[in-house]
Amino acid sequence: MALVEFARYFLCSALALAVDCSLFALALRLGLPYQAAAAAGFLGGVATAYGLSVRWAFRRRSIANAQVEFLLFLGVGLLGLGLTEALLWLQIGVLGMAPMFAKLCAAVGVFLFNFGARKLLLFSRRLPRPVTVAA
Repeated sequence: MALVEFARYFLCSALALAVDCSLFALALRLGLPYQAAAAAGFLGGVATAYGLSVRWAFRRRSIANAQVEFLLFLGVGLLGLGLTEALLWLQIGVLGMAPMFAKLCAAVGVFLFNFGARKLLLFSRRLPRPVTVAA
């Protein structure tokens, strides 16, 4: 089952990347600065990855509250983004690697990190009853 989930999550991530890149390109064409375009793309990609993950990629969910679940999903994504930036700095800035090669290497590591963290935190077990967050 873990291999099936891994394969499905890979496909979800590929679609999320397509949404991310499409929104990034669209925002640039609309005249937004690249920082805002990157944020728009990232948020669209995270929303796509989350929707596909909970509906198709993973069979079990650890958190019944969808808002909390999404915030944790987003948090893992932000950690992955930070990891990407750190790996790019190391590979390009310190080791002198070609930027595109460094980006691809970082993407593999961050994909594995995101899958592992999300599987462990969000999609590892069924809850006996819904978890609620006190207001």
